[in-house]
Amino acid sequence: MGTKAFAVALAALAGGIGIGILGSKAAEATGRNPGAATPILVVSIILAALIEGIFILSAFAVSF
Repeated sequence: MGTKAFAVALAALAGGIGIGILGSKAAEATGRNPGAATPILVVSIILAALIEGIFILSAFAVSF
C-alpha cells in the first residue's frame, strides 16, 4: 500500500512541477510577445487541464 501511495504522491508532485513550468514559460512568452497573449493563454489552459487530467487518471488507476 505504501508504494502505491508513493506513486500517487509522485504523480501529484510531477503534475505541480509541470504546471509551474508551464506557467513560467507562458509568462515568458507573453513578455516576449504581448500581442500573442490570448493564444498563449488558451494553449496554457488546455495544457494545464491535460496535466491535471493525467494526475487524476493516475490517482484513480491505482487501487488501494
